[in-house]
Amino acid sequence: MIALLQRVSHASVLVDGANIGAIDAGLMVLLCAERGDTEKEADALLAKLLGYRVFGDADGKMNRSVSDVAGGLLLVPQFTLAADTKSGTRPSFTPAASPQDGLRLFEHFVGRARARHATVETGRFGADMKVSLTNDGPVTFWLQVAPK
Repeated sequence: MIALLQRVSHASVLVDGANIGAIDAGLMVLLCAERGDTEKEADALLAKLLGYRVFGDADGKMNRSVSDVAGGLLLVPQFTLAADTKSGTRPSFTPAASPQDGLRLFEHFVGRARARHATVETGRFGADMKVSLTNDGPVTFWLQVAPK
């Protein structure tokens, strides 16, 4: 599974003009399931994400996690992160999980995140979403957990 996380001061998702998810300071996370991913990879990625130290401490060093600072999480499904861009000028999405598996793993991830973290908002799987954010820093990281 892949997570592209961005430290934000604000982020939101609109679907059909309606705001369906928004956070203030925290992490906006684009999530993608790849072929072969299971709940095991989703759980491992969530643990890494919740503990990843991207927020400043008293000295301004990135030593605090989203859990440490009680920041929001905005989880947005994004299958295009799995694109194979090695050749040609058009991406191949063969590495992405099937839509059924992607939805199942996104819902699993969200459910586990809500059980472990106070503020969790989401985008909508399969929807045409308009995502807005103010990247704080900018700070952006790519996290990936591959099936064993």
